[in-house]
Amino acid sequence: MKLSYSGQEQVQAPPAAVWAFVQDPERVARCLPDVQEVVVHDQTHMDATVQVGVGMVRGKFKFKIEVLPDETANRVNVKVQGGGLGSVVDLSAGANIVDNRNGTTTLDWTGDATMRGPVATVGGRLLDAQAQKLISRTFENMSAHVSASSSTLA
Repeated sequence: MKLSYSGQEQVQAPPAAVWAFVQDPERVARCLPDVQEVVVHDQTHMDATVQVGVGMVRGKFKFKIEVLPDETANRVNVKVQGGGLGSVVDLSAGANIVDNRNGTTTLDWTGDATMRGPVATVGGRLLDAQAQKLISRTFENMSAHVSASSSTLA
């Protein structure tokens, strides 16, 4: 099952605050909804354990995450691979970081996910809605964390 999403998230902070945030892999991983554990390996690689629920199917998924900030391209890319409950998830997401020239930033994001296994078979439309929620909530959480940390610095 292949799924694609896109959206925008407004961040109440300048681009410099967004760049500082995405350079910290643990802070980025903590933006995943229902994250339970994060283990950082280096500046761009980490593992995360996330509680997942799709319909009646609930369990923990373990993911390998790679965060690739590219300030010269004004973009951050994230690759997520892993799974649980006999299912596999591959996710590529990224956001263009757009300076709104008024002290705020727009994350113009896209995400593509491929899922295989029982969760994809059982989930159907529920899985589509859950994946959309997961990706959009991650960027919402990112915006909230960046905005909060930026306002405490001001």
